[in-house]
Amino acid sequence: KPTLQNRIEVCKTHLLKAIGHTIHQQQENLRILLLTSEAFTNELIQAIRMDRMREFRDKYRTGCDVLLLDDVHFLAGKERTQEEFFYAFNALVEAHKQIVITCDTYPKEISGMEERLISRFGWGLTVAIEPPELEMRVAIVLKKAEAEAADVSEEIAFFIAKHIRSNVRELE
Repeated sequence: KPTLQNRIEVCKTHLLKAIGHTIHQQQENLRILLLTSEAFTNELIQAIRMDRMREFRDKYRTGCDVLLLDDVHFLAGKERTQEEFFYAFNALVEAHKQIVITCDTYPKEISGMEERLISRFGWGLTVAIEPPELEMRVAIVLKKAEAEAADVSEEIAFFIAKHIRSNVRELE
């Protein structure tokens, strides 16, 4: 059975994808890169192996307008990957580009992450994703019932919301 942490991980990834989709709908000409930190690391390893660092750096420093990086905590302990991400981060910020990263903890709590990166992460908005509270879950149930033209009383909505706490999809 999926844990609450696993559900929050999925939520973060879906949120990141939704951000990318929304940006694309609003400005189709923007170059959006969406990838995991693991994929970033793997691309770096391949670039080193194949002697293609210039292409790698161009892709992440000047080749995108929006960088969406999932699970940045994966970079912890990977010095070379953190160094490349640091320079990419700086280049994008200096060019007034957008960066959105997800993490399973607050930046200051990432063990093995360079202080200069943690400092950069603090430049932006940090938001914790938590499961919705009871009142919000009740509102979600009632709104979904209304959208489906289902007759659901507040009493039933409270019962459902009280027993399903994990995620909105399951609640719906």
